[in-house]
Amino acid sequence: MRILRATVEGVDPFALTSAALADAFSPSADSLLLVAAGKAAWPMARAAADRLDDRVRAALVAGPRGEGGLPAAFVHVPGGHPLPDAASVSAGERAVALAEQAAATGDLLLVLLSGGSSAMLALPAADLTLDDKRRTTELLLGSGATIQEINAVRKHLSRLKGGGLGAAAGRVVTLALSDVHDPEDDPATIGSGPTVADPTTFDEAVRVIRSRALAVPEAVAQHLERGAAGDLPETPKPGDARLAGCTFRVIGNRRTAMEAAAVAAKRLGYVVHVVDRATRGEARDAGRVFAELALATRPVAGASCVIASGEPTVTVRGDGHGGRNQEFALGAAAVLARPSELALVASIGTDGIDGPTDAAGAIATSTTLVRAAALGLDLEAALRRNDAYPLLERLDDLVKWGATHTNVGDIHILLTMRS
Repeated sequence: MRILRATVEGVDPFALTSAALADAFSPSADSLLLVAAGKAAWPMARAAADRLDDRVRAALVAGPRGEGGLPAAFVHVPGGHPLPDAASVSAGERAVALAEQAAATGDLLLVLLSGGSSAMLALPAADLTLDDKRRTTELLLGSGATIQEINAVRKHLSRLKGGGLGAAAGRVVTLALSDVHDPEDDPATIGSGPTVADPTTFDEAVRVIRSRALAVPEAVAQHLERGAAGDLPETPKPGDARLAGCTFRVIGNRRTAMEAAAVAAKRLGYVVHVVDRATRGEARDAGRVFAELALATRPVAGASCVIASGEPTVTVRGDGHGGRNQEFALGAAAVLARPSELALVASIGTDGIDGPTDAAGAIATSTTLVRAAALGLDLEAALRRNDAYPLLERLDDLVKWGATHTNVGDIHILLTMRS
């Protein structure tokens, strides 16, 4: 738990944003407007208020309320997650209004993005409703679709994603905490890329819907088909002159978190190995693969710690209660069940929220299978039903610590002791 806590502290959004603003803005910088969106929006906005003082003329903070206060000029709108809600649309409208104000006055628009901003900052296309977007997002999230596939669709159902916000503002600086791993730290994927060019097309969005066999609302299907036919304007593409004044910088990511985990583990006496490649694929399979890889790459003796990160997916087939980190841990459990081993795998979301649950993730150990069997619990049945949470709760192996107000994806840690 000390290593996991150090991991989250290593991607503290207030500290990372403060440092980035010190580099990006001189003391004599002109006034600006601010949009902060995502799970880290509150502490990132607090850093802007602290660092930029009274130069922020107006600001929107779209995300969960955090600690500390914000200036009166900062309007807070919570926004929904993982599905957008009416507050998300209100935030989207305010964001576009600030972008248009920046364009009219020549002010800079400072955009602070973090994971979750796609849902918390939403503005459906004119011919779509919030319910259309919610239902489509829900279907995509439960289909096992990649974040790139999800965003290709979301961008083409929105008035501000896929470069729409940047095109409206003209002059933009974006600082982002990245929870995107494939392609790594892709500006067009973080928050669905509201201030950068969109390389995806209506055609691609249509293919995602068809390949996943998703029964999206009729209005959504018609909107995408009209776009693919050329009857609706595409999102801004690379080279679009409207985005010439937009810059983008990633200020923290999964590697930042792994570095913090490695420092903490070394201080505790572990020999550390860091897995460079991002975790991907079905969560239960990714957990098994990580455990196998970690056991194979650790030192031959002593206390060792293997650290990885990424964000696997879950294809929902049952009606249970759980999350990707919980399924990851259960996937690792069978690999750890070796009589001669003393091993533990922990997998948590750095945002403190694993799927639609109150857990950040879970722990599996060499004894998980034995303890589950003693209580009459069936791991495979739980995975088939996507029902990891009740089983892990019975075992007292859930990690619960509430929202962390940061997000760089998931962290996976294996600890072993060999004599």
